[in-house]
Amino acid sequence: MTEKSWQFKPEPDPEMTQNLARALQVPQAAARLLVQRGVESFEAAKQYFRPDWTQLHDPFLMKDMDRAVARIQEEVARGNPIMVFGDYDVDGTTSVSLMMAYLKRYGVPLTPYIPDRYQEGYGISKQGIDVAKQQGIALIIALDCGIKANDQVAYAKTLGIDFIICDHHLPGDTWPEAAAVLDPKRPDCAYPYKELCGCGVGFKLIQALHQSGGDQGEELAPFLDLVVTAIAADIVPITGENRTLAYLGLKQVNEDPRPGLAALLSSAKAKPYRIRDLVFVAAPRINAAGRIKHGAHAVELLLAGSAAEAEAMAEAIERYNLERRSLDQEITQQALDQIINRGEQEAIATVVYDPSWHKGVVGIVASRLIETYYRPTVVFTKSGDHLAASVRSVKGFDVYQALEACSEFMLQFGGHKYAAGLTLDPSQFENFKQAFNQEVARTLTPEQKVPQVAIDLPLPLSEITPKLFRILSQMAPFGPENARPVFAAHQVHVAPYTKAVGADLSHLRLVVHEPNEPTISGIAFGYGAMTEAVKKKGRCDVAYVIDENHWQGQTSLQLMVKDVRV
Repeated sequence: MTEKSWQFKPEPDPEMTQNLARALQVPQAAARLLVQRGVESFEAAKQYFRPDWTQLHDPFLMKDMDRAVARIQEEVARGNPIMVFGDYDVDGTTSVSLMMAYLKRYGVPLTPYIPDRYQEGYGISKQGIDVAKQQGIALIIALDCGIKANDQVAYAKTLGIDFIICDHHLPGDTWPEAAAVLDPKRPDCAYPYKELCGCGVGFKLIQALHQSGGDQGEELAPFLDLVVTAIAADIVPITGENRTLAYLGLKQVNEDPRPGLAALLSSAKAKPYRIRDLVFVAAPRINAAGRIKHGAHAVELLLAGSAAEAEAMAEAIERYNLERRSLDQEITQQALDQIINRGEQEAIATVVYDPSWHKGVVGIVASRLIETYYRPTVVFTKSGDHLAASVRSVKGFDVYQALEACSEFMLQFGGHKYAAGLTLDPSQFENFKQAFNQEVARTLTPEQKVPQVAIDLPLPLSEITPKLFRILSQMAPFGPENARPVFAAHQVHVAPYTKAVGADLSHLRLVVHEPNEPTISGIAFGYGAMTEAVKKKGRCDVAYVIDENHWQGQTSLQLMVKDVRV
């Protein structure tokens, strides 16, 4: 097992911590966590623990929002049809579902459009624009894509079709000449929160439409189950407005989710549903539609009007997901075998290729390979006359910059620091592989070769109490930049009940305690091989989060172990 590096966050100001602990009447550990996260006063804590609608920003602060609303109202007044265009992933399909569900109140004809992942690729397609022209559509609302679609929008203009762009990706030096371009990352946009996902930008548009009709924002609560699903799946920061939307969205998911989402979540273990249920249960199934069949199936499910209708659609999507999972496991094993057969276990980067691998799962496979070989990874497959690849990186390493250094060998590439995609001519595969390995060798630091565990605070096991757990639970929803707190306890005693568990004994059930203190159990997934070493030594260091265990009607606190050191 790869040894992990423990990175402790800076200790917060002791005086501020004590003052906050007194003001809130919470344990010191809870106050230290809050100060670390920028919550430094009673008022800030009140807003943090109880997000509400008043914390959402005025949508008209977003550049071009007034133009977007006016253009939609113009089409509605004429009774003209509107196309709602979105990407095939979770953010795109939830965005299209959100906009379709809201706009149907205006009674105009609506056409949802999700591009085919394999025939059209990512973003606004000429094919989609042509469909709009055939249907007499003069306005396309594009969600979660379009900020760099200058040529496509210009083409649409020649056909008499306007675009409203709702995107959250970084723009280029110029952006499309659309009727309105909504993107908080536009350098000339003064919107106070920059980290919305695509569905979040779409929500701000329907919020603006709602406000312009004199209605109150709270009436939009039924749409927030879609927004929180996109926030969870798109791995955007759970801070500021995203945290408020996620908090209110989870409330909607638990109290009255739309039939399609309820059907997707039916396989989750138990309510209340949390962000991780959306990430690990709902999102893979929504994505499976676009990976295996077509993203339009996900939109149909999310717009289903009844439980019976939704359940039938969810069953089909579950079959796609099972196929996706089977392909993912099969291809991951083939890629691991390829690495071993070529003697590349110690390589600086992973670059693998097989023409038969399914294009829809190579991104997942790249992430899986990093779990075994922690290094920048590129997984190629055949795509028409070219090779296509998904690229994934390790913490701190900018894989997009590495690709830029190899651009002479590629036909095209795009993405960001930790994930990207590319295509190249088959004749350039070996040249690319060599150049990519050389660039990674030149720029990857020793620290980036080791997986890291970010630890908020050292916390002795004796300080774990039901009260502390209740306070930690109120810090949810958790996600990037508001992660579940990770603690460390040093030299804890290992009880005899510690053992390897799981069908293949690959997991470790760790039972630990401090001197003269009761034991607490935890589960360390993938650490089964450490069982004998831990028991023989009798003591260990653990990095952990605190969780609840529900078993035979009993509830107890347990550790979800992130790392074990003997």
